[in-house]
Amino acid sequence: MRKPARASIPNINNLQLFAPIFCAIFLLHAPLLRLPYFWDEAGYYIPAAYEFFTSGHLIPHSVPSNAHPPLPAIYLALWWKLSAFKPAVTRTAMLLVAAFALLAVYRLARRLSSNAVAFAVLLCTAIYPVWFAQSSLAHSDLPAAAFVLWGFFFYFRSLPRETSVWAGANATASDVSKPLLGSLVAASVFFALGALCKETAIVSPLALAAYDAVAAIRKEKPRERGCYIRPALLVISIVPLSLWFAYHRLRTGFFFGNPEFFAYNVSGTLTPLRIAISLLLRLWQMLGYMNMWLLTLATIWAMRYPALMESDGTERRRIALGAQYRIAAVLCANLILFSFVGGAVLARYLLPMYPLVLLIGVSTLRRRIPEWKWAVALVIAGFTLGLFSNPFGYIPPEDNLSYRNYVILHKQAADYLQQHDPHARVLTAWTATDELTKPFLGYVHQPMPVVRIEDFSAQQIELARMAGGQYDLALLFSTKQEPSASLLDRWAWWERISRKYFGFHRDLPPEVAAEMLGGRIVWERRRGQQWAAIVSFDRVENAGVCYRGLSFCHSEPLLLR
Repeated sequence: MRKPARASIPNINNLQLFAPIFCAIFLLHAPLLRLPYFWDEAGYYIPAAYEFFTSGHLIPHSVPSNAHPPLPAIYLALWWKLSAFKPAVTRTAMLLVAAFALLAVYRLARRLSSNAVAFAVLLCTAIYPVWFAQSSLAHSDLPAAAFVLWGFFFYFRSLPRETSVWAGANATASDVSKPLLGSLVAASVFFALGALCKETAIVSPLALAAYDAVAAIRKEKPRERGCYIRPALLVISIVPLSLWFAYHRLRTGFFFGNPEFFAYNVSGTLTPLRIAISLLLRLWQMLGYMNMWLLTLATIWAMRYPALMESDGTERRRIALGAQYRIAAVLCANLILFSFVGGAVLARYLLPMYPLVLLIGVSTLRRRIPEWKWAVALVIAGFTLGLFSNPFGYIPPEDNLSYRNYVILHKQAADYLQQHDPHARVLTAWTATDELTKPFLGYVHQPMPVVRIEDFSAQQIELARMAGGQYDLALLFSTKQEPSASLLDRWAWWERISRKYFGFHRDLPPEVAAEMLGGRIVWERRRGQQWAAIVSFDRVENAGVCYRGLSFCHSEPLLLR
């Protein structure tokens, strides 16, 4: 008996998908669009792009160059040239990139699985806290993720049919007729563009090239089948990045950024114990962070059940094993890379990996659980909760919507300083050192002289107390979200390791820090788990006036060591 044909799915073009995706995320991010620049935006990416916009320098001079490729800076400068240099323009431009990336997520998921899975993965990715927060921030990770995800799509479209990956359940006749070599070239181009956004993006095509090379070696007659063309074209995607590093070496004398940056992110991270701990942290970030553990546990639970049957009597399709093996290779390569490099263990470095994890998990749920849509709804609810809180340990504010509280507090503190004493020397730490000295970041109208300390730990506050004559006010703030309770806080060994390898510290409460400094709090605000306070000091006014008249009262941070 002949099985009934599947209902065909309309072939919606990319623009028809892109427009509603962009409109949806634009409306969701509307309250964030006018926020001043934040975190590494203020520390590097916006100053670098602003310098290219105003002076045409591909390698910035206003901030130490860390050898990050220039494509994000060029992209933002183009939008500022077409519109205006405003945070709303920058964040809208980044949302366009986020929509472009989400379109790739949908196309990739639909190719490897079903239309229903693709839609679910699209929703999960868009609402996942790390992805959602990064969607409007001007970091290089989102553009890199967008190009890498499109590279994945064209790569999987280029696979030969005998791999059972080439045409998914929703492949159309036009898909089947696509030239394999053309798709592979497109994949290589997109991977190259991803690397020109952020250099670490190159690990994904290299992982796929290694997988394909091993597959070619295992074939009986690899040369006759031209199997080495695939890994060769993927490896070629590293050429533009290599040219950029050569240019950077020619202009600065360094291939991979200034020595301090290289030591912090590479040479200083190669301790065996740190690598092992970083691997575990990266594994947690990939499979458990920001309530991703809900999907991970649900996927493991679903594996206990056999595959369900479709209405036509066929077994529900899974992602082809060839595709799953390649995805696993990419995930493992990124886990290993970011266990070796990266001074800060930031979740945004794994941004292009989250859609792959979601794709595997959602596809497994659909294949094995009848109520899979309810399971996905529970996961989305967990992600939505993670946008506003995180019950597991300390997190940087850039990983969910707590960064909005952070920015609003800092803007309010900067407004207070500008209104009450715009010429005061301010003791503070990064990121406020950049916010107070660079008016184009959106916090102050004129730069203020600052004295910089590393953080607001007891050691740094004591150091600042001994140099009390160098500043007039102190701007204190929470540098991370501190949970009300954390199991790891009870483990003294973990705190020692975190201090040694990951720069962990505990900020003093504002009232304790003010007492140690010998001042009094004149302004304090709290939003969620974030706080900020301004401390004033009762000192002889003439000394302060005389000090401010000296030549070192400028907009550059003065560092206490």
